Parts: sequence; structure tokens; C-alpha cells
Amino acid sequence: MWKVRDDEPEYAFVTKADAPEKNQYGTAITLVESNDKLAGKSLNINFDSSIGDNPDRYKQHGFYFNADNCIACHACESACSEKNNLSPHLAFRSVGYVEGGSYPDYHRLNLSMACNHCDDPVCLKGCPTRAYTKFAEYGAVLQDPDICFGCGYCTWVCPYNAPQLDPVKGQVEKCNMCVDRLEVGLKPACVASCLAGALDFGVIETKPENRDQLNTSIPGFPDPSITQPNIRFQQTKSLPNEMARTDSAPIRYSKNIETGVYHSKVLKDPEAKAEWNIKKLSSREDPLVLFTLLSQLAIGGFLFQFFAPHFGITTISLTHFPTVLPLLLFGLLGLQSFALLMSTIHLGKPMKFYRGFNNLKYSPVSREAACLMIFFSFLGLYTLMSFLPVLFDVSSAKLQTSLTMIGWIASIFGIIALFFMHKIYRIKARPFWNHWQVLTSFYGIMLSFGGLVAGVYLGLAHLLFAQTASPVLEFAAAMILAGVLLEATGLFFHARDMHKQEGEGGASHYQQLTTFGKTYWLRNILLLVSIAMAAGLALNILSGLLFFLAWGLIVVSVFLSAFIGRSLFYVLVIPTTMPGAFFWHNKGFEQHACETGLADMPQVGVIPHGH
Repeated sequence: MWKVRDDEPEYAFVTKADAPEKNQYGTAITLVESNDKLAGKSLNINFDSSIGDNPDRYKQHGFYFNADNCIACHACESACSEKNNLSPHLAFRSVGYVEGGSYPDYHRLNLSMACNHCDDPVCLKGCPTRAYTKFAEYGAVLQDPDICFGCGYCTWVCPYNAPQLDPVKGQVEKCNMCVDRLEVGLKPACVASCLAGALDFGVIETKPENRDQLNTSIPGFPDPSITQPNIRFQQTKSLPNEMARTDSAPIRYSKNIETGVYHSKVLKDPEAKAEWNIKKLSSREDPLVLFTLLSQLAIGGFLFQFFAPHFGITTISLTHFPTVLPLLLFGLLGLQSFALLMSTIHLGKPMKFYRGFNNLKYSPVSREAACLMIFFSFLGLYTLMSFLPVLFDVSSAKLQTSLTMIGWIASIFGIIALFFMHKIYRIKARPFWNHWQVLTSFYGIMLSFGGLVAGVYLGLAHLLFAQTASPVLEFAAAMILAGVLLEATGLFFHARDMHKQEGEGGASHYQQLTTFGKTYWLRNILLLVSIAMAAGLALNILSGLLFFLAWGLIVVSVFLSAFIGRSLFYVLVIPTTMPGAFFWHNKGFEQHACETGLADMPQVGVIPHGH
């Protein structure tokens, strides 16, 4: 337990106040009754088995922030960092701000934010390792870094920058509500250290002394409906109708005159021009670019060879190609193995990858991993059995029956795996991703990559063995055409919807048209080339030199457009997160620090992305 000093000031203790039965979201504030089986248990803080005697121990607690009082002294940050012994590149609580107006009537609104211990913690549901738990004690959402394997998915889904991914330790850590202090009646360290009385803490929906408001939102604060956060605000001083962030995110906050609520809008630079910025396509998520593309290729390639006979291409069988077909399957198995390696490398603790299956009930990451492993296992079994006729005298009828059954299982779980892969990115806190286009992109690339690789390989095999390759190549071209049309359709509607959308989704699309404008249009042109060439080949209207030129163009355009598109997918997304400052939580400064060498100084608080 936390040791209470003899001279502990009165303001450091949690104030007792009456709370309503339910909060503003309609959720009960009393989490368990005193006679419940969950009550009366120790939190085992620092292996101390004693139990706090706080009478409100089983009520939802939360922070109270008075924006009128905050002077951005950062004492809350310092106290939190000192208590939790944090490295310079981590901060469980941080202070950002927005500004607006013009001299001399210029206004700044500070915003101090940590974990809000939400009623609907998306970090808990998304974590594949089940490192998160929402406790009945104080309603604290606690995370165990020792269980975490550093995938960082909780940092994607949380709108408040609460989970902090430590690239040095390879794990996530976050605010723990200072439950050790709460057990002895003390407020969290950040609250007790606040110089201006801007931060307070207590049972949710209770107002501190001399406070009037219990707002659930404030300018710059993400949409509270995403997680139902347990923080309340007061902000009475007048502000300009337009407020801007000081970090590099192209976001401003505009006031709705009728409701008085500020909404995020796109901040456009009238001098911005379309650029290439090829180097900026690289990010921490580069392994995921390879993982997703190669997984979709492996699944698509397997589906091609498995279903082609059902479309009348009877030559794709072990009877016709007893060695060629197994080699294709072996190649697909190798690509899927490399894809899984890339997903493991992306983790902060790669050797703990097996923990990714721990949350099948809620986490799409766990479901994707489970389905991919089933696909991988049955693909491996299918590949192994396809070599049997070459090595042994095996009954073809029995073998074919077994291969068909195994092939259906691999096909079904491969398709389901891509569905859960797409669900990973349907995140409310990342509007640019939260669109059905992700699904059409993943399945579209599955078809185009699978048709291209398996079709070209088997088409060449037909020519090599003096068999007609036209049916195979036409089927491959049709599969490629279906894939690129599916992807292009999704991208068209995604661009249209993001262009109409305000806020972070619109800002991501704005950067797509400016910062990466030329690269973006190159991807679109390559897609159109793929559609034109695939249509010509599928309809069998190209011959001679044009036939080979078309296949060469398709190979380049399909792969290059997919790689550019997937890289853009990861680097463009802007989360609906709390505003940063000039240095902290500012992507622009982080990039500058990495380019100039400032990141080499630990006190700067920037760690270059690495794996």
C-alpha cells in the first residue's frame, strides 16, 4: 500500500460526495454491491494482500478537469512520470492545447489527459493478449505490461493517447489510476500535484467544490460516444469560434453556433501542392504492409488452383502436373510463412506471439490470427499430400477426396481470416480506416494477386509442357480484373466519402491529395492500367506482342499499385485523438527529431521507429 505521510495535506485526499445511481451514459455508478462475490478482494498492489477501507471502493471514479484553471505548468505530467518512473519518451498524462483568435484577443485552451478508465474500454476488447482488465474497484482499467506482447493495437483503438507503446521495452503501459493511493484515500499523483486546481478526482458525476459543470466534452476532446470516458469538464470562459491545433495534424475545431459544441474540421493550406514524398511512405507498420499483402496473395493463389477445375479448367490437377502444382503450393506456403514472420517481427516481444490467441471472444486480432493459423496449417497439409503421388504409390481416388476436404477447409478459413483482418481496421477512432473500402481492398488484392501469381505460373507450365494455356490465362485475367475492379470501386467510394467527411477522415484524404498527391495519382493510374490490360486479356482481344506486353504491364501495375496503396493506408491515417503540443505528441516534430539527430538525445522523448 501507499504510505500516507503524517503531514499529508487535506487537498490530497479524495473528497466524499453523494453520487447519482447512474452516470450520463446510463451506466450504474455502483459497479458491485458490498455482498457481491467480487467485493472484498485485494488488488495485491506490490504483493500487499490488504484491502482498502474506502467506502466508495466499488463506485466508478473519474477525473475532473477545469480548463479555465489550467496554466499548462505540466506539474501533473511530472508527478505522474516521477511516481511511475517513466522514461522520457513515455507519458501516461500529457498536456496539449488548442489556440484561436487574433492579437490582442488571442485564446489558448489547455487540455490535460490520461487514461479515462472508460465504461466501454475499447482497449480491453481489442487487446489480443487480454492484458487489460476493468476492475470493480474504482472502475479502474488496468493493463499488465508483462502479459502484453507489444502489438500496439490498443494504441490504435484508444482515442485519448492513453496506452503508450514503449519501443525500447517492446510493451504497452498506461495510467493505472494510482489505485495504490486510492486504497488509502489519496487522489492520484497528477491530481494532488496540480498547482492551479484544474485537475480533480472522485466518484464520477460528483462536482468538486466551487465547480458548476459536468460536461462530457470540450474543444479538442474526441467524441465521447466511442468509449464513454469517465472524465468530466468545466469550461466557462469564452473562446473563438475557430480553434487550431499546434501540432502538425491538419485539424481545426469549429463551433456549432446553435449547440455550442466544437467539431473537428479539415485545416487546409491554400499553398499546399501535390507532392511525391516517397520516403515518407515508410512507417513502423512496414511489416504489416508485407504481412497483409502476402497473406492475401497466398490465400488468393490457393483459391485459384483449388477452384479453377470447377470453372472447366481440368488441366490444373495432380494428374496433369504431378510436380508443377505441388511446387506452386510449396511457394504459397513459403510466402504465407514469411507473412506470418513479418507479423511476428512487428511485435515488441516477437517470442510471445502465441499470446495473440488469448482473446478470441472480443479481439479481431485474435480471430484473424486463429483463422490464419488454421489456413496455414491446412495449406501445409494440402501441400504435403500433393507431393505424395510423386514419392509414393497412393490411390488417386482416396487422395483426391482427402485433398478436396482439406482444400475446402483451407479455403473457408482463408476467406474468413481476411474478413477478420479487415475488422481490425474498422476503428471509430481512425475514421480514414473505418470504411467498407478496407474489405473490398483486402478481397480485391486477394483476387488480383492470386490470379496473377498462380495464373502466370500455371500458364507458363502449360506452355512448357505443350498444353494450351489459353483457358488458364483467361481465367487468371478474369480473376485479376474482378480483383482490381473490386478494389477500384471501394477506393472510389472511399475517396468520395472522405472528401465529404469533416474531421480526421477528411484530413487524411486532404493529405492524400497534397502531401502524397502525386504518389496517390500514380496508384490510381496504375489501377486503371491494370483494369484495361486485364479486360483485354480476359476477353481474349490481345494477341502476339500486345499479349506479352499486356501481361508485363499487369505484373508491374498490379503489384506496384497495391504496394503504394497499402503503404498510403498506414501512413495517412489520423486518429481522433487529443491535440498535442509543439513537441509532445507532434508527428511533425518527431519526424524532424529523427531527421536531424535530436532523437539521439533521450531527453527529447522521441524514439526512432524500429523493430
